[in-house]
Amino acid sequence: MIQVPNTLRLKVAGSGRLGALDPAAIAKAEAALKSLSGNFAQWLQDEITKLETARQAIRTDGVTIQTMESLYIRAHDLKGLGTTYGFPLITRIAASLCVLTDDEEKRARAPMALVDAHIDAIRAAVRDDIKTDEHPVGRALAEELEVRVTAAMA
Repeated sequence: MIQVPNTLRLKVAGSGRLGALDPAAIAKAEAALKSLSGNFAQWLQDEITKLETARQAIRTDGVTIQTMESLYIRAHDLKGLGTTYGFPLITRIAASLCVLTDDEEKRARAPMALVDAHIDAIRAAVRDDIKTDEHPVGRALAEELEVRVTAAMA
């Protein structure tokens, strides 16, 4: 048996649990992210358009493995990007849509009215600039969608 040395500690700098993080590198990364933030609104809209396109494909071609998988992929992308783009509420709603469509069996029986409700909620959050579930409408919307998904999956 050959023991490979663990060089991770050297790569993350220094001794200690994770090593020291370079404050200058963190500041540089934060500045880069801030410079990109002006594009977030357009990028978010592009992702919502992709989700809408996936929904339209279901309406046109019906519920198929491909159309529902495409919808799931778009919802999953928004789940990952919502918070990055400044809309944690979209992350929560997209996560709920992912629960509804995260495997082939669920996709086949997912009520399209509930799928539509999720997509419409995402669009409404952006339209009305409801970014978090601390907003009473955002919280009520997210909670109701989650309750409906739980009931649909029962």
